[in-house]
Amino acid sequence: MSDALDFLVKARPEAMGHYFAFLKDCGGRLDPKTRNLISVITKVHAQTERGLRQYLRRALRDGCSGEEVLDALLMAFPALGLAKIVWAVDVILAMDLPEFAFVAGSAASAVHAQGWHDLGPAGSVPPGETRRVECAGRAVFVHHGEGGWRVFDSRCPHQSTDIPLALDGQVLTCPKHGWRFDVGTGACTEHGDRPLREWDCRLHEGRVQGYW
Repeated sequence: MSDALDFLVKARPEAMGHYFAFLKDCGGRLDPKTRNLISVITKVHAQTERGLRQYLRRALRDGCSGEEVLDALLMAFPALGLAKIVWAVDVILAMDLPEFAFVAGSAASAVHAQGWHDLGPAGSVPPGETRRVECAGRAVFVHHGEGGWRVFDSRCPHQSTDIPLALDGQVLTCPKHGWRFDVGTGACTEHGDRPLREWDCRLHEGRVQGYW
């Protein structure tokens, strides 16, 4: 939520409550992906960069692919026009999201090529411990638990804030809004309701690998 909306909610809680209830009811029969794609289009139409970044991350979090986002923008061409679509794509490319690395030969594609990525020797993470590793354009948490290895994305599922490895026991805390996660399971334990994104992982010739 923007600072302006936050101010209005505090200054006129009843009126703004009706407004948000109206929006929720309007989208109540839509699936989350469709609702989020419409929200992305409205932010592009208004050319609000902060809103576009927020709702784009939400759309990707709820299962939209990068190609679906582009399809939605192009389908809205009669309302948006080419200039606003180009503006939106410039914002999206500046965010350097792996979901938009599907264009062959692009710089993003080279960085975020899908496949198994080496995260270091198995011996570098003793049992019960966690390491933060940067690889192929993203950071991940590599956890060596009793049940084996697990790899989690370092981005908070709330607003994609990059979480540093600052553990309180087994607990990771997002510095932006205080969402807390169990680093061994990825589960959100406080202030939020969505877990960390988990990537497939394996041991290969004595090294930990993650797939994204």
